[in-house]
Amino acid sequence: MNQTQNKGLKLLILVAALGYFVDVYDLVLFGVIRVPSLKGIGITSDADIAMYGKMLFNYQMYGMLIGGIFWGILGDKKGRLSVLFGSIFLYSVANVLNGLISNVEQYTILRFIAGFGLAGELGAGITLVSESMSKEKRGYGTTIIASVGVIGAVVASLLASYPDLISWRTNYFIGGAMGFVVLIMRIGVSESGMYKQVAQ
Repeated sequence: MNQTQNKGLKLLILVAALGYFVDVYDLVLFGVIRVPSLKGIGITSDADIAMYGKMLFNYQMYGMLIGGIFWGILGDKKGRLSVLFGSIFLYSVANVLNGLISNVEQYTILRFIAGFGLAGELGAGITLVSESMSKEKRGYGTTIIASVGVIGAVVASLLASYPDLISWRTNYFIGGAMGFVVLIMRIGVSESGMYKQVAQ
């Protein structure tokens, strides 16, 4: 492997890992700020908070389920990069808008869209890295991605632990901004050679 290929592979692993970081960040963040965010849009009773919180979680899971099927098909048809660009873009837009919601209806739609976008991240990232690395070294790549994802959970928990300093809306803005940064970084990533061979 020449120096250019090695540099490209490192960038690929980095952006796949950061994509999973953002993925886990959002999933953990929603669980932590669900109650304060519902209170922030005027849901006050404990019963309503529990009901709407469960509903929002379910819609996020529906989005991930449908998104997993959609992105899997798209990845096989158009390549892994199309999934990585499309999924992170959807997630980022949905999270920025999550910080602007004013009612449960908006929240529900945006959690579904965020879940739909998140569903493409891990599968496409791991697949692209695995197809781009030798079989002897694939384990290292996937380990790095998974480890960085765990850090995303820690960061989400830490940021959400200081609501007086960082509001739940700001936490969503941070998640969306990180997604857009990852999207820009992915411009320099190449499609895997294995996918190109199969496509041809």
